[in-house]
Amino acid sequence: MAQRVGQKVKLSSIDELLGVPSMEGTVDLDVMTIYPFENHPFRVVDDEKMDELVESIKESGVLTPVLVRPDDEGNYEMISGHRRLHAAKRAGLRKIPAIIKEMTNDDATIAMVNANMQREEILPSEKAFAYKMKLDAIKHQGSRRTTSPQVGGKLEAADIVGEAAGVSGTQVQRYVRLTYLIPKLLDMVDEGRLAVSVAVEISYFNHTYQQWLWEYIHENGMIKQEQLMDLRQYRDDDSLTQEQMIDILIQKRATPQIKKKVTFNERKLNKYFPAYYSQSEIERIMISLLEEWKRTHESEDT
Repeated sequence: MAQRVGQKVKLSSIDELLGVPSMEGTVDLDVMTIYPFENHPFRVVDDEKMDELVESIKESGVLTPVLVRPDDEGNYEMISGHRRLHAAKRAGLRKIPAIIKEMTNDDATIAMVNANMQREEILPSEKAFAYKMKLDAIKHQGSRRTTSPQVGGKLEAADIVGEAAGVSGTQVQRYVRLTYLIPKLLDMVDEGRLAVSVAVEISYFNHTYQQWLWEYIHENGMIKQEQLMDLRQYRDDDSLTQEQMIDILIQKRATPQIKKKVTFNERKLNKYFPAYYSQSEIERIMISLLEEWKRTHESEDT
């Protein structure tokens, strides 16, 4: 492959690339020679923040260079900077500062996901497809198990993805399940009309069942995970009719809630609390611990 302008830039990681404080080592590329990353999972939307970025670029130009990789036809695939490129085009710029870096498909995918996951607002669907792309890239590299300098030992691919994003490997796998949803259900997740935990459960059903579930939710409002429990037996077949599904969902919704009562005898309480603690002090501590437990589990469902 012929040597290109900017090819000599040697930076070891996407973090280092994005951390470059000046324009040194960049080249100005024609905006028409840069095309989006294939199957880019992050949306570029003309919202208020985009308008602000356009105005900023009109006043000061593009302050942070985009990251691209060259192809064999003299054009460039965007790795990091899709929003900046879009704003630059809207601002009327013909060229944009860029860092050109040769990268394999897998390295490019990982770099693209790492860069975009730093954004403040990311939709569940964006996380889902980004996690899946990075997970597939890591597995393709043969890095299913890789040593982690942070936690030591070996990590599964999902744990590696989660470590970089600050979540657990289990959380990564749950988000990846969202990629199995039909688009209309995934839109409901993004809109906050369908909880992630419920959406994950729905993702195991075939697309016909998912369509029926979407119709039910569209007409009746959000459903709870408990309503899906009796449908689990139909995950792997197509014997269920839409009428039967609706009956099961309605019946489960109509089931009265069983009142719950938990009691602790003094012997159990003394195991955890000093004898001089009053009842109100014990209740206050237990409520505080339960609130913390609730916050932890709610964060896993978002």
